[in-house]
Amino acid sequence: MDSKVIVFGGNGFLGQYLVIELEIRGYDVTIVDINPSKSLNDKKFIFCDILDREKVLSILSNENYDVVFNLAGFANLDNAINNPYQTINLNVIGNINIIDGALLSKCKRFVYASSVYAMSNKGSFYGISKLASEKLIEEYNKRHNLNFTILRYGSVYSELPFENNYIYSLVEKAIITKNIVHGGDGQEVREYIHAADAAKLSVDIIESDKYVNQHIILTGTENMKRIELFQLIKEIMNNDIEIILNNGEYNHHYQYSPYSFTPSTCKKLVANPHIDMGQGILECIKNVYKKNNSQNE
Repeated sequence: MDSKVIVFGGNGFLGQYLVIELEIRGYDVTIVDINPSKSLNDKKFIFCDILDREKVLSILSNENYDVVFNLAGFANLDNAINNPYQTINLNVIGNINIIDGALLSKCKRFVYASSVYAMSNKGSFYGISKLASEKLIEEYNKRHNLNFTILRYGSVYSELPFENNYIYSLVEKAIITKNIVHGGDGQEVREYIHAADAAKLSVDIIESDKYVNQHIILTGTENMKRIELFQLIKEIMNNDIEIILNNGEYNHHYQYSPYSFTPSTCKKLVANPHIDMGQGILECIKNVYKKNNSQNE
């Protein structure tokens, strides 16, 4: 396959899985990021801050890419609450820079990594930045005929140690402190999807015209309450964990559903088959022990 794909944020949490899946399927992939990758260091890589407009435009105008993925930006909701300027600047202005570059590259599809929080009155500045970026992409489509697909990712997890990988961070803290401390009542419901499954679905989407100019929700089939997740981790770790719930400290996250309103029509896609939740958590635990043992040597 001669199709060229460029992935902004390709060395990030989901980005690494996406790059691997694209290469498995034969795409010619270029990664653009501000961070190098330890696991993807043999890939084509360009260092670039997406707020450096001239460099972004230069990268995309120098070559015609069939698909431009934007996975870059502020990804941690809790950090976004305390950094509104940085969040809006990176997630919105950075996105415009990549969109304008995508037009210069004459790409066939612009794919934006959004969030289920774009549909919610929760999510604070993070959700606002995602919804604003979605609306900008829709307007570029009207004004410049830019074909797009907006992917609203749900609760993505894996065994890799990234700041925005909630389950890995949860498991690591549980192993180190023997506690799981949660700011809510534990009744919050999430549909977890492994990053590998999310990546496969993301590539499926660019291989079908039926997802052109569509908004797609990518979540898993692992629908469970937070307390059920905590108890699953506790049981896998031989009940050597204490669960502490601090009800009332989880105000910016949705409780049962992200659907506060619907800014645009969505379709939902789930992976089948998919990585089992228990197996995914077990891989997290193995990697945390592996990481800690290597640091102690």
